[in-house]
Amino acid sequence: MTYVFYARLIGFTAGTLVYLFLIALILGHRRPRRFERLLFFLVLSLFLIYAGRLLDMNARIHYVSPPEATRLFYESLLCLGVLFLPPLVAGAHAEYVRQVRNMDVPAWMRLLSNALWLVPVGLLVQGAFAYHAQPELGMVAALGSWVRESGLVLMAAAFIAIPFEISISATAKDPAERRALRSIFISVGLCAGALLVQQMMAHLPLGAEAGATAAAVAGVFPGAVLVYFTMRHNFLEFGAQRNLVYALSATFLALLYLALVRRTSVWFEPVLPPEATAAILLFVLIFLFEPLERAIGPAIHRALRERMDRVQKLAVELQDLARHGLVAKFISAAERRIREEFGLAAVRISVPVDPRQKPLAVPGGLGHTVRVPMLKEGKEIGMMEAASTGTHLTGETTAALEFLAEQLPAMVDLCRLIEEKLRLERELAERERLALLGQMAASVSHNLRNPLSSMKTVLQVQLENPDLPLDMRRDCALVVGEIDRMSAKLTQLLNFAKPSVNGQRVAAVALAKQTAILFRHDAERRNVRLEFEQPSEEVFVVASEDALSEALSNLIVNAIEAQPDGGRVRIGLSRREDKLEVEVVDDGPGISPELRAKIFQPFFTTKASGTGLGLSIVARRIAEMGGTLTCESPVKDGKGTRFHLTLPLADSQNA
Repeated sequence: MTYVFYARLIGFTAGTLVYLFLIALILGHRRPRRFERLLFFLVLSLFLIYAGRLLDMNARIHYVSPPEATRLFYESLLCLGVLFLPPLVAGAHAEYVRQVRNMDVPAWMRLLSNALWLVPVGLLVQGAFAYHAQPELGMVAALGSWVRESGLVLMAAAFIAIPFEISISATAKDPAERRALRSIFISVGLCAGALLVQQMMAHLPLGAEAGATAAAVAGVFPGAVLVYFTMRHNFLEFGAQRNLVYALSATFLALLYLALVRRTSVWFEPVLPPEATAAILLFVLIFLFEPLERAIGPAIHRALRERMDRVQKLAVELQDLARHGLVAKFISAAERRIREEFGLAAVRISVPVDPRQKPLAVPGGLGHTVRVPMLKEGKEIGMMEAASTGTHLTGETTAALEFLAEQLPAMVDLCRLIEEKLRLERELAERERLALLGQMAASVSHNLRNPLSSMKTVLQVQLENPDLPLDMRRDCALVVGEIDRMSAKLTQLLNFAKPSVNGQRVAAVALAKQTAILFRHDAERRNVRLEFEQPSEEVFVVASEDALSEALSNLIVNAIEAQPDGGRVRIGLSRREDKLEVEVVDDGPGISPELRAKIFQPFFTTKASGTGLGLSIVARRIAEMGGTLTCESPVKDGKGTRFHLTLPLADSQNA
């Protein structure tokens, strides 16, 4: 056996272990995406190639002529790995662009990844012809034809990966991702070059051995680079499963040491029995524990300190987000940042916990969930739920989540305080604006009402003149009507600017029924059916009688005017616990989502002659009475509008 042979043996051993390590890492990650599945089968193909070659070399060491069953086994592994390698290379890169980058796959990349599935078809046809030509050799002939072409297929797969790597790395924005992709590109380029040299030197006496060794060693680099960036920079988020990484590393080191023990036992067999050599090498480990602890201890401490520093930075970042107010937005941002930081599949923060809400489910049914309660003064005020994409959450990740769960209640309180402060500031600004508007409305009313009254008086005197010509009488009556309309708009402007006086005990059912009766004639004139639904007994609310009547009047008028061709308006009152619920529903065309977001804004109107203050007055009056007002549209079959308001009952407020 030459040194080149042993160098190739080491290369195949390293490749087998590296790609087996990646397989275990991907299986532990278990994210239910097509990209991870394709990457798993790609790495599995490379593992089968290296495992088949490694078994081939070990068979040459132990047998003068490998048995046919052994040859069939390792050639089957090699052929299975080679068969689907080119389409898997292209497909994994295309899915990386689509699912990891969330970008559109270029047309050339999509076309090439689909076309390469013809490669396994061609290889299968070639094997079928080989089997047909030499049926007496059976599968050995078919597999042999594939093995002879495996070098060309591997070289083709490496050269196929190069344009994909160039395209993807050129568009990478994250520096760590760009370094990882460029390093993989360089390693794939080295592998392609080594395979090309192997093909060129295949017919030389010593070139075949040297080329095969160079190709075997170069093929390890793409996997080794991926392992490095996975563990060092959490590339593809596989490195988030730290416990899995440590366990796999320890397992593989143990396997390597056991292999070394076995190989050394064979080497020293002429001098010592294999059991004695194995016992000596195993007992040597006892003296290595303390040096290993000294070497590994600082590294573990440094990794733990780095993790805690990152958790502290995340806590500071969340604290800064809480200072912006808006609790819902803060919780959404906190869920996103925690998920990104720890490489989790999903994170949900519930404050408070909804008992009807189902526990957080793991996407795809793979992985592990953990629930961490959020406590304030010993009482549970919320829950943080996290789901991993693979194995159980690591101890350090769970500890970090518990630390954040301790900090989040204070952050939520801070967010609420700032949100309340902002709300009060907005309310104060709104009050100041309304006060200015009230002053302006009073001034406008004072300056316009008197001239309008004088004009109306003069015109009414003219209308009393029996000798007034008919056309002038008609014009004067028209002007009087316009003056009345201007006076009504001035009154509406004053009502909007003037706050209501609450605190009265109002019989809401009687007031609503009386208000509805006032508009029955107008509804009949427009061919609108007015329906009134009431509870069996009177319901009292604490409100202003004028303000409640004004709010109901505006809603009923709008509902009637929304149906120029006739329809139905339903006014319904009901008592629910400590609230009075009032609904005004029409069968009109409905309100679009764009307009529904603006209908309560002052001076917004879709009517040619409207002031845009009707619904603003309703919203303000209901808010002043401590109630709520919502709008739903469409109601049924794409039509209709429902205004739903609630008011606190007098009994509950006086209690």
